[in-house]
Amino acid sequence: MKKLLGLATLLILCASANAFDVKAKYSTSCMACHASGAAGAPISHVESAWAPRMATGMDTLVASVTNGKGAMPPKGLCMDCTADQYKALIEFMSKAK
Repeated sequence: MKKLLGLATLLILCASANAFDVKAKYSTSCMACHASGAAGAPISHVESAWAPRMATGMDTLVASVTNGKGAMPPKGLCMDCTADQYKALIEFMSKAK
């Protein structure tokens, strides 16, 4: 039983150590353009700026990030992000604070 509890604790610690910090990644990868709307980027946390984009669907938005769109280069400034991480970043930026 102790071994099982120890293993469960280890798995929880490993999972939390690898958790994606949306706010930190936004600050290092997205904020440069999305905080000010540079080059036509939708401004973070302004739902009206994001509404038409969100209406196209998350798969379309992730494809736009992955492939680049307008002035945004492919993968934006997050070269190591996964599709799920892009989704989390889009959700974070598209919601009002």
